[in-house]
Amino acid sequence: MEVTGKHFDDVIIGAGMAGLAAGIRLAHFGRKVIILERHNASGGLNSFYSIDGRKYDVGLHAVTNFVKKGVKGTPLGKLFRQLRISRDEFALCEQIESKIAFPSLQIRFNNDFELLKSEIVKHFPKEKDNFQQLIQRIDSFDALSLGAKDLSAKAVVAEYLKDPLLQNMVFCPLMYYGSAVEDDMDFGQFVIMFNSIYREGFARPFDGVRTIIRTLSNKYKCLGGIRKMKLGVKQIITEGVKVSKIILDNDQEITADNVISTAGIVETLRLCNDQPVEASTENEGQLSFVETISVLDKQPRELGWNDTIIFFNDSDTFNYRKSKDLVDTSSGVICFPNNYQYEDGQELAEGMLRVTAMANYQKWKELPKGEYISQKEKWYEAMNQKALSILPPLKTNSLIDHTIAHDMFTPLTVKKFTGHINGAIYGAPNKTRDGTTHLDNLFISGTDQGFLGIIGAMLSGVSIANAHILS
Repeated sequence: MEVTGKHFDDVIIGAGMAGLAAGIRLAHFGRKVIILERHNASGGLNSFYSIDGRKYDVGLHAVTNFVKKGVKGTPLGKLFRQLRISRDEFALCEQIESKIAFPSLQIRFNNDFELLKSEIVKHFPKEKDNFQQLIQRIDSFDALSLGAKDLSAKAVVAEYLKDPLLQNMVFCPLMYYGSAVEDDMDFGQFVIMFNSIYREGFARPFDGVRTIIRTLSNKYKCLGGIRKMKLGVKQIITEGVKVSKIILDNDQEITADNVISTAGIVETLRLCNDQPVEASTENEGQLSFVETISVLDKQPRELGWNDTIIFFNDSDTFNYRKSKDLVDTSSGVICFPNNYQYEDGQELAEGMLRVTAMANYQKWKELPKGEYISQKEKWYEAMNQKALSILPPLKTNSLIDHTIAHDMFTPLTVKKFTGHINGAIYGAPNKTRDGTTHLDNLFISGTDQGFLGIIGAMLSGVSIANAHILS
């Protein structure tokens, strides 16, 4: 596939949420922009695929940062303004209710922060004032500062919350939805995730991630942006402190005033001809996941399952680490896409159960030839059995009797379709908040800038476009 034209104002590597948002923002100002995507579908970590005519979402359990119409001063509102998109185009429907499930306790939360606060007061009465003080600390912290320094969230939270169980329960959803490091996260990341999950909330379009991708893609196209699919970047050629040209997978060469990469900081540096591979090895992401998807013959609520998302852990101490085996089922996430407040009484045609757990990329990669499929089936069963031990018991039959189709993705799937080294969902542990690199016209956006979730990724693209190009 040839690219028409040799020079562009801006080249964007990757048609994920950050890349599409950056492209829209730049195209609004009449810039000649091209997005290059190596695969055949947009969305990056939040995309979809089809098997036998069924659409399966990848990544999207929920859109975080949801607020109701009219609420001002929030990331969601800022995003719609910057992209000049109506919130109706995303068609977001709120969650019903979610929970954090540990052996000795379950805590409920939804899109009303008061529910979580009341649950904490109910189960941890001595922590009432401490939790309020933590909220004040969160409010005083500028998590979106591009120059913020790393700070251990575990250390900061321990200054306020004294009960280890409460500490572990608070961290469980936040780490699963946004930590690139083991057993901790940067406090800035903690603040972003705390606000986006607990104080704002979960939502989902009825048609899933396709609605968001379609909206962004159409907006970008209407503004004159160019997008080339199945065409990635083979190498970035440098001259002095700038990108001089870009070599594409088809060996075509193009030039640009600016390059925004959403491929990840380590992955991007390895595209540069002036950077040795070993220079960025220590910043390779290590944390990856597996996810099972089961299509059911009944709505989950008909089976007694009413929650939207359940974050579970099988002990009162939460360990967030790379699995020692192919999969670690000791903790994870259970999601029911059916259990949202869809408008006009709509409901998904089929039931859906998704179970996510931590995995080990190297162990999946090193499987002997021929064992990959059998190991997927083994762990599909193990993960569903773990979910069944957390969920209310089935009233009739077994899960397999209600399952009409299923699939599972592994860290190898993530690596293949995103290019992330080690299949690392949240990328490198050391983020590049200001988006800058060793080159004056090469910038990092997306996961490795540190803005997480679908809304965060889009805001990342907008922030890089605003700060380094449009300014």
